[in-house]
Amino acid sequence: MRIGVAKEIKSDEYRVALTPAGARELIQQGHELLVEEGAGEGSAFRDAAYAAEGAQIASVDDVWGDAELLLKVKEPVPAEYARLREGLVLFTYLHLAADEELTRALVESGITAVAYETVETPDRALPLLAPMSEIAGRLAAQAGAYFLEKPVGGRGL
Repeated sequence: MRIGVAKEIKSDEYRVALTPAGARELIQQGHELLVEEGAGEGSAFRDAAYAAEGAQIASVDDVWGDAELLLKVKEPVPAEYARLREGLVLFTYLHLAADEELTRALVESGITAVAYETVETPDRALPLLAPMSEIAGRLAAQAGAYFLEKPVGGRGL
């Protein structure tokens, strides 16, 4: 299968959907991997690290246009809607309940989309959502303390 890894363009999103170690695993299983130029930079993974594992570093047009399966972290943003197409399988967080425009774009494109947050194990656990929930829980106290600071409008307590 030809798998593409897209660079995230959503504001303040620096994660990448696949590490170089993950790239190695997919390539060892016989998949072809296209990684968009600079896709891993926000997570401190250089293009050379992916290339060293056998991935092809490609343009945004090639990754979105040639992949059969496209890996992202966040949902497509409006600038990416025109890239959605029939025959492409998108694997990413989608959170569709909060975004009618995205839902319509996905349906109209004919794409097959799998949301990370809906992947379940046989015992109904959510293995891809659980780590994100754990991180959010640990950051809650830090975020709360920040918004209590006087310079950002809090009471300074």
